Amino acid sequence: MVAIEELGFLPLLDGGVVGFSAEEMVDPECRYVATEDGWDWPLWKWKGPIITEGNCVYGKFFNGKAGFVSKQWWSHWCNWRRSTKTELAPGSIEETILLTLQEHGSLITRELRALCGFTGAKMRSRFDSYVTRLQMQCRIVTEDFVYPRDRHGREYGWGWSLLTTPERLLGKEMCQSDNTPQESRALIAKHLRRILPTATEDQITHLIG
Repeated sequence: MVAIEELGFLPLLDGGVVGFSAEEMVDPECRYVATEDGWDWPLWKWKGPIITEGNCVYGKFFNGKAGFVSKQWWSHWCNWRRSTKTELAPGSIEETILLTLQEHGSLITRELRALCGFTGAKMRSRFDSYVTRLQMQCRIVTEDFVYPRDRHGREYGWGWSLLTTPERLLGKEMCQSDNTPQESRALIAKHLRRILPTATEDQITHLIG
């Protein structure tokens, strides 16, 4: 949590810049390990509580891969990312997904998928690709993770993403900036160059999107 606030941006897993991911920063015992009973991955279990602390936003923000953005940097991130995409076309699948989520407030992925009619064979991956694009555009974020429980009441599995909009999670003001999108991008790039002195310009550009 401290690292996210200090860095502002942090991919969950390896994002192409050596050392710049939560997985690489945690102690080895907190990384994924297979056990006789299945698996243990403390970092994966922590991401839900980290999100619900309210000091960062989580979603697939880094080239379609998951990571964290601090609240301090969210308005700039949102300002830039939304400017790189045109407004959602009326009647498009992306608009339908977003409007459905806005109507219900928050939904786990499979609920949203069913409400949007993605119920046929091989529809899951297609739907997930639309949701990923909307997350890259900072229109959908993960609010928390919901885990199924066994007959003893114990949580198990990888968990389901509880999706919502950043406006609902943070408020409309947090998703706006007084800067132009290009100014926001320049501030983000300057910040990333400072915290990642060994990163190349291509890597910086890749992260910003």
